[in-house]
Amino acid sequence: MEYKKVYVSVVAEHNADGSCRPRAIRLDTGQRFDVDNTKQCCRAAGTKAGGSGLRYTVTVCGRDTYLFDEGNGRWFVEMKVPDT
Repeated sequence: MEYKKVYVSVVAEHNADGSCRPRAIRLDTGQRFDVDNTKQCCRAAGTKAGGSGLRYTVTVCGRDTYLFDEGNGRWFVEMKVPDT
């Protein structure tokens, strides 16, 4: 299975203590996915598609996935590339 790095728009809550909590992810196709839960945040690399930053482990549509904040205002996910 191949993956690619896909930049997304993120609706996030920024708190007074400096923490950030992603609330929704929007793909460039316009699809919006609510973040049901944020489980963890740590500095890590994307092992499937490359890149690095703050890696949020989030639950979307009942499934855990990673959402990366590069720290420059850009967010990305590692998306599966369909087999051809």
